[in-house]
Amino acid sequence: MQEPHLRQDRIPQHVAIIMDGNGRWAESRGLDRNDGHREGLESVRSVVRGAREIGIQTLTLYAFSMENWNRPKAEVTALMGLLDHYLEVEIDEVMENGIRVRAIGRLDRLPPGTRSAVEGAIEKTRDNRSMDLVFALSYGGRTEIVDAARRLLRDAELGEVDPEGLDEKTFASYLYAPDVRDPDLLIRTGAESRVSNFLLWQIAYTEICTTDLMWPDFRKPHLVNAILDFQTRERRYGLTSAQVGGRRGGLGSDS
Repeated sequence: MQEPHLRQDRIPQHVAIIMDGNGRWAESRGLDRNDGHREGLESVRSVVRGAREIGIQTLTLYAFSMENWNRPKAEVTALMGLLDHYLEVEIDEVMENGIRVRAIGRLDRLPPGTRSAVEGAIEKTRDNRSMDLVFALSYGGRTEIVDAARRLLRDAELGEVDPEGLDEKTFASYLYAPDVRDPDLLIRTGAESRVSNFLLWQIAYTEICTTDLMWPDFRKPHLVNAILDFQTRERRYGLTSAQVGGRRGGLGSDS
């Protein structure tokens, strides 16, 4: 299904979302924070379906950060359980819609059951091609850069990388998912205006859209509105308006 009011030639190929505000949404209603996380799953369902219908190629969701490990143990356990539940309940629809599940982050820190569920979804959907759904789990942008640097240094010690020839493209090849293009659009819910250690390398030229909506209130129509705003923007990548031909919202290349 196409959105007639969206310009199809300017659909962002990669949208990343910081899904913030679950706990505050619940607390403002006198509910337990975990009730907010459960309602947030409904937003995930709506946005994943909507992204595929719109024609987005990659959707990356900031599901659990490295810093989130510092939350109360009961909340962390509940979050892991919700992830398990989502993957179990939604996997059939994900398969029907040709969505490929991927994950980035220090997955080795996930509880065994959750890690098994994630790996199972990745394996089951590996041949799907309509859209990539990337979960950032146990993820931190600085951690990703450190992990990339560590692997690169090991290869340099083995003589497989020449430090003098190191460039951005080579470094980026050591990131968690080097084949995924940088996000065109980053959406943050929850009335905050920070990137919270998310995709720090990849968002160098990403357009950012923030909203006061808490994540449990965010649905497909709000995704459409964010894309409409994206389509009004001129992406210059350091050039002038004249150089890019005055194209409003053109996607262009990140190179």
